[in-house]
Amino acid sequence: MTARPTSSNRAASGTVVGFVLRLTRESIPLTQTAMAEALGVGLGTVQGRESGRRPLANMKAGAFLDLKRRLLALGADHAALGLLDAAMDADRIIDAALAPLEELDLHPLAEWVHTRDTAHMIAWTVNGTPPPALRGRSPSRRGPVATAPLMGAQDRVAFFANLREAVDAADGGDNRALLRRQALYLTSYDRSPEANSWTAHALHARRGIASALGGSPRWAEARSTATALARRGDPVPLLDFIDRAMADDDAAEAANLNYWAYWMGALREPQASDHFMADRTLTGWDPVTLLRGLARGFVESPGYVDLYAHSLWALLTAHPWLPQASLTLAHSLAGRVARILDDGVISPRSRRELGAVHYVLRDQQH
Repeated sequence: MTARPTSSNRAASGTVVGFVLRLTRESIPLTQTAMAEALGVGLGTVQGRESGRRPLANMKAGAFLDLKRRLLALGADHAALGLLDAAMDADRIIDAALAPLEELDLHPLAEWVHTRDTAHMIAWTVNGTPPPALRGRSPSRRGPVATAPLMGAQDRVAFFANLREAVDAADGGDNRALLRRQALYLTSYDRSPEANSWTAHALHARRGIASALGGSPRWAEARSTATALARRGDPVPLLDFIDRAMADDDAAEAANLNYWAYWMGALREPQASDHFMADRTLTGWDPVTLLRGLARGFVESPGYVDLYAHSLWALLTAHPWLPQASLTLAHSLAGRVARILDDGVISPRSRRELGAVHYVLRDQQH
């Protein structure tokens, strides 16, 4: 197993959600003093919550819900406010990954399927890349101020080393597939030179599982592995995965759309495992929300253009009425697809499928 560095200065468990809370307050905008007055609490309470010393996770559920509703009534930015739950999830995952590895089954990465927002929060803390909804925003304060809830260098080393140890400890069976998949995916955010060899070996070693059945734990792991390799600059495994483990397989196509729906918030119910992907009815989530998320993905995540292209084609094949449900979105997406077809470097499959998508979108406008 990988040696585990220790972290003498553990990050506060409310650091990420506290940072988002600060951005939420400043979007109103209110000072900490004014916020304390508006909420009827002491200034120390506001300062403690925003610094992470008094984590929002320690609040009772009803009190946390009241806080969010009060912030909304005060005029808080919806995007920042909507990320408080994901930030709290990120804090819990980070806190667990900074601790010595003990009971694998109680690790938060083994207990529920995390979402794109949570992954973005974690990426923010380890490499400073802000979530798309918060790009261009930073806390306002005179003098130097942190622009992201970044981990210290020692915590970052411990975080990734412990994630790698979790991957190794969870290897060898499907009973810990969720922990293995999610921990391995998060290790791909490690940009340090010393991590490249381990991460590349661990990811490439799993390329051979791409033939697993759609919706199975091994299929979900193969999908995460291929997308992680694409993020690290190797698009070939993702193209292979689309061709070998999705295209022309109804179960796999449904699993891919189900996963996207959960990842992008079209499926709201928390999931304790990857088994929800096996549902082939495609009725448990909102197709319009997914269409909107895939449309944004072409801009926000150009490295996954082929996966977005195939998923968009599959979504419109399953729900051909979608462009009529949101004509403005369909018009905007048609222009985006046309630009990709004109300028984008995409696979032959993606070009065929985006050509069909463009035809459907254009046809709905007449």
